[in-house]
Amino acid sequence: MSGGLRRANPVYSFVAPCVAGGLWLVAVLAGLGVGAVTIAPSEVLAVVARIVGLSLAPVAPVQETVLLDIRAPRVMLGIAVGAALAAAGGALQGLFRNPLADPGLIGVSTGAALAAATAIVAGEGLIAALPWLTRGLLIPLAAFAGGLAATWVVYRIARRDGHTDVATLLLAGVAINAIAGAGIGLLIFVSNDQELRDLNFWTLGSLGGATWSRLLPALPFMIAPALGLTLFARRLDALLLGEVEAGHLGFAVERSKRWIVGLAALAVGGAVALAGVIGFIGLVVPHLVRLTLGARHGRVLPYSLVLGSALLIAADLVARTVVLPAELPVGIVTSCIGGPFFLWLLMRRRGLGMG
Repeated sequence: MSGGLRRANPVYSFVAPCVAGGLWLVAVLAGLGVGAVTIAPSEVLAVVARIVGLSLAPVAPVQETVLLDIRAPRVMLGIAVGAALAAAGGALQGLFRNPLADPGLIGVSTGAALAAATAIVAGEGLIAALPWLTRGLLIPLAAFAGGLAATWVVYRIARRDGHTDVATLLLAGVAINAIAGAGIGLLIFVSNDQELRDLNFWTLGSLGGATWSRLLPALPFMIAPALGLTLFARRLDALLLGEVEAGHLGFAVERSKRWIVGLAALAVGGAVALAGVIGFIGLVVPHLVRLTLGARHGRVLPYSLVLGSALLIAADLVARTVVLPAELPVGIVTSCIGGPFFLWLLMRRRGLGMG
């Protein structure tokens, strides 16, 4: 894999955290402050200070309401989703020993998308039968369940005689992606105009529906698995050498693969449940970290968490400001970044003079 397991340059050990933290802070402040209502960084800090009981400069009620009720949950959702997708991508790239791997490869994203699309088109009957179930709750629950179900099917196909074959896992993921894509296409064909608009916006990803009531119960399902993946850094380093070699080093290879796939599925399923399908974050961010700091997952995964959050917040900022007063799906912005980057990676791997 690119970068090898070399030691990081001592300069990087000091500079990299500062750069990553600075980029994250700039992205968060921009996400909170930029938009139809401008909120200066000093006003953001004043609102935060008031929440913790300190008194700084007064802030206009309109700006405080916009900050706390609209932008703060949106930025928090971007932090959680970006971290979940980037951490899952970094872990799966290490597991598959392929820098072009992406969380969508194992079918979790399209499985979640198919379940959510089904809920959008055919959920009225279920809502009528279960009065406690609202449309706002049905779609995230369906997406989360669909992502986990797709991952379970892929994993069961790849598992044989107590062994999980990574190549079969990938091929099964490709098949699930094709089946789910066909199902989504059928649902788009039979949907009405309102359902079609919902489907198009949701399948392209958006942070626009973020509210504290939806976000807070779902945060553990994204943040906990993403952080949990960082605990497998040494095992992923060992797997880069090969499964047999990792076993000789004393690691429980099969158990590690189950945990890594399961945690990645949880993280991505939670992200898709709240934000829809957002592509390329899990591909671009871990690979950039690996190119810069080497392939040790003790660096790749933590930096991916931070920079994945920053990149998604920045992409969402572009999505909601570039065509004001309308809003682009954030998946379009990430695809505009990720598509050319993916082509560059392919050309670089084929030795076509791209670095």
